Amino acid sequence: MDPDVTVVKEVAAPAERVWAMVAALDQMGEWSPENDGGRWIGDTVGPEVGAVFEGRNHNGWRRWRTRVTVIESEPPRRFTFRLRIGPLGGCDWVYEIEPTDGGCRVTESWVDNRTWFLKKVGWAASGVADRATHNRATMDATLDRLAEAAERD
Repeated sequence: MDPDVTVVKEVAAPAERVWAMVAALDQMGEWSPENDGGRWIGDTVGPEVGAVFEGRNHNGWRRWRTRVTVIESEPPRRFTFRLRIGPLGGCDWVYEIEPTDGGCRVTESWVDNRTWFLKKVGWAASGVADRATHNRATMDATLDRLAEAAERD
């Protein structure tokens, strides 16, 4: 599971605070330029392994929904969720949070598990032809906004 894109950000806030922020998927729209938040599905209302979340996303005029499943939840160190589109594959989003003297270091990774077919046609739904380049830019923006909010609170 080697990441296709990884970005790292030093954050002057405690690891526990930052972990709680990235694990609150319903609030991710406050930081992400592509995600608009969403809702937990079923009886689960938080980031536990097996929990399912329906996210709302956008890129320009395009709008789409995704369902992800939490596959790792280790507060305050690691949080991972998986997007699967049936047999077409999907991706994993991994957040690793490492305490530092000044707060914490956040590493966000995107692991591309799409089939060749999904890579070829995925742009029709999202408007993104080069998903890795696009994700690097949105991940940089997400972590910048996340750091700003965590350091302010």
